[in-house]
Amino acid sequence: MKIAVIGQSLFGQEVYKELRKDSHTIVGVFTIPDKDGKADPLATEAEKDGVPVFKFPRWRVKGKAIPEVVAQYKATGAELNVLPFCSQFIPMEVIDHPKHGSIIYHPSLLPRHRGASAINWTLIHGDKKGGFTVFWADDGLDTGPILLQRECDVEPNDTVNTIYKRFLFPEGVKGTVEAVRLIAEGKAPRITQPQEGATYECIQKKDNSKIDWNQSAEALHNWIRGNDKVPGAWADIDGQKVTFYGSTLVDNSSAAKGQPLEIPGASKPGIITKAGLVLFGNDNKALLVKNLQFEDGKMIAAAQYYSSGSSTAVELTEEEKVFAEQMKAVWKSILSNVTRIEDSTDFFKSGAASMDVVRLVEEVKLQASSCQLQNEDVYMNTTFQEFIQMCIRKLRGEDDKEELVVDYVEKNINNMTIKMPHQLFINGEFVDADGGKTYKTINPTDGMVRMERGDKRQNGHHEYWCNPSGGVLLFSPLADLMEEHQEELATIEAIDSGAVYTLALKTHVGMSIQTFRYFAGWCDKIQGSTIPINQARPNRNLTFTKKEPIGVCAIVIPWNYPLMMLAWKTAACLAAGNTVVLKPAQVTPLTALKFAELAARAGLPKGVINILPGSGALVGQRLSDHPDVRKLGFTGSTEIGKHIMKSCAVSNVKKVSLELGGKSPLIIFSDCDMDKAVRMGMSSVFFNKGENCIAAGRLFVEDTIHDQFVKRVVSAELIGLTVFYMLTSTGSTVLRICHVPTLAVLRSRYTGILFWPMPQPRRTFQPNSAQSFFFEPTVFTDVGDHMFIAIEESFGPIMIISKFQCGEVDDVLRRANATEYGLASGVITRDISKALYVSERLHAGTVFVNTYNKTDVASPFGGFKQSGFGKDLGKRNCCCH
Repeated sequence: MKIAVIGQSLFGQEVYKELRKDSHTIVGVFTIPDKDGKADPLATEAEKDGVPVFKFPRWRVKGKAIPEVVAQYKATGAELNVLPFCSQFIPMEVIDHPKHGSIIYHPSLLPRHRGASAINWTLIHGDKKGGFTVFWADDGLDTGPILLQRECDVEPNDTVNTIYKRFLFPEGVKGTVEAVRLIAEGKAPRITQPQEGATYECIQKKDNSKIDWNQSAEALHNWIRGNDKVPGAWADIDGQKVTFYGSTLVDNSSAAKGQPLEIPGASKPGIITKAGLVLFGNDNKALLVKNLQFEDGKMIAAAQYYSSGSSTAVELTEEEKVFAEQMKAVWKSILSNVTRIEDSTDFFKSGAASMDVVRLVEEVKLQASSCQLQNEDVYMNTTFQEFIQMCIRKLRGEDDKEELVVDYVEKNINNMTIKMPHQLFINGEFVDADGGKTYKTINPTDGMVRMERGDKRQNGHHEYWCNPSGGVLLFSPLADLMEEHQEELATIEAIDSGAVYTLALKTHVGMSIQTFRYFAGWCDKIQGSTIPINQARPNRNLTFTKKEPIGVCAIVIPWNYPLMMLAWKTAACLAAGNTVVLKPAQVTPLTALKFAELAARAGLPKGVINILPGSGALVGQRLSDHPDVRKLGFTGSTEIGKHIMKSCAVSNVKKVSLELGGKSPLIIFSDCDMDKAVRMGMSSVFFNKGENCIAAGRLFVEDTIHDQFVKRVVSAELIGLTVFYMLTSTGSTVLRICHVPTLAVLRSRYTGILFWPMPQPRRTFQPNSAQSFFFEPTVFTDVGDHMFIAIEESFGPIMIISKFQCGEVDDVLRRANATEYGLASGVITRDISKALYVSERLHAGTVFVNTYNKTDVASPFGGFKQSGFGKDLGKRNCCCH
């Protein structure tokens, strides 16, 4: 179909590109004239393709169409006009001329919010649903028949910018192209707009966006966000016009501490706090504003209202002066109408727009990768001198970072005061859940409530976050901070998951630190390859691959190694430049939240890491279904893994990696070193109390050494000591050393199974009425292949021993592989040929030879069959395309 595209902006550019991909012929692009020597993005794209571009300053004069303009349009022979975004008045002689007429994109659910400020009014009115309409143009104002509509949820803290980027822009482009496709197929409907519910609101401009303070906090919040960023809601403060940006509703305004700020007309003074400016509605409820802008265009963080302008200028080194000159050249390339960049040159007063801000931020990253800017940094430092001073402070690590506000729960445990965040961590902030919802969690050593935590809130994230060297520079300080807090992290891990403190310190925390240091080394070494091809000559064709970030990665982790599972998956995602939304296990989220705090303090940009505690059915399911998530990594049960895989496929065919259940066989041959076999056998089962995905779920012991092996295993001396930290009701620490009891042998005449001791949960040790729950180590012998415990995962301190006949190597391999799991396995023998023969035939992702549980950050980890697919750790496991 021959199409004329009439409009402007990046939205118009994307619609134009997609229409060409759909094999339509663009016979002409009609857009606005160049501004300050720069063409509109739609014009730039069309000119590059050689499509005729017309830049009429107007289409009509005094209400009448300009004949010459209309004649040039008609000469294109368009069969359909597509108006993706158009700020000009187009005469009906043009609208009605094509064979198929004209269609227009409008960012509201018509007939609601007709007019030019539809997105603003969707938010101002507090609509719960938003969306867009593609309609047939007529001689009314957004009154034509509806062709297509799409709707979305309006989130509580959406701004014009966020809802536009999240839905109205990407889905609007798709919807407009789909509408054209329906027209081409002769299937496009014409649905008359209903009169009921129709609204028309005025264009939002600066002079009519002043705040009326005699409203509820929610109404004030809607007004401010509905005008954010353009035109900006404002009020008179201290004799000048101040514009408000970044509003959110808050629940705990009564606890706000800071300096009061008198605002004429407000029901009560605002409060300048570390988090921003707290404002109050006439219902005494509150909202928080992050940024303020003054009449001269200067923007500041609201928290700095009383301290803005107090910092002294830094003196630049010779190297920094070179950087300043590079930045001056960047400013000059953007501000092409400015002859010379002076210290006083103002970025916006010189003609820069929002797209120029994005370009400037990216240019800074190219020149100095460690200088990670946000768009707000440019708005807050508008002159060249302010901009350079801000960049230099960031490069030196001296910039006045926004203080991280953490509502800690503190406990005195293990001779230290541990400080635990308990809220969700979203977009660089600890925040309450929607509606202030919380849930209780229990200390597994005493049955006491640790704290109450939030359950769910909409997540905020960026799609990508850093270039390679930026990751190197941020991973190292993060690992250093984790090491500095390793005793606190291990203590939190112990009371949260029941981990033995010394093991938590060495493994849970120690390997987590190693993981981030390991992947720091991969940040700048992720590369593609050049591929020789048959058609390389004679035209010198070249084929190469390029590794790119996947985007938003969701991570769902279990409770047995809370911090280590976080590190294994998160470090790889971040190293490749992805962002992460992580759901820790509902019962063990504390180290994940502490990690979020440390990551923020290490300088990871906002939105790169997000932590959402809560139930799998709610939070985990939402992540599986979410269309913005491009990969999901899960460690947990096979049953839940299957459900996640199905949800990921149905939602948007997102990539999935699964580390699921295991029933890992350990084969012990008679030629083994018996002392080592007993140590390895016990470690393979009882390490981390048996709460270990690769635990040896079944030991196959050659019959000639079976009885000796069992006798050695149940020897109290070899089992040694188990140390538990018990938390009393008073919060003090009691260290209890429990000798594992001497073997009590019971043989069941019905099952032929040896029990030691009887397998049952034991409630032991009740200091000061606190309860603690333990499961005693248990050994089963003479286990047949048909028995339930020989087939299913135990995930506890349970050793299951089966005999195999001497010399029957292939038979024991058959029995070992007769499981739907394939995570790990092991073989203990002095015969290297036998070790290699067995290891090659065991169906498992990892085979340990004469050792067990020896995972390493450099070695890939993952399983076969119903133990999942995909790998954690190792060289090739950064998450990228």
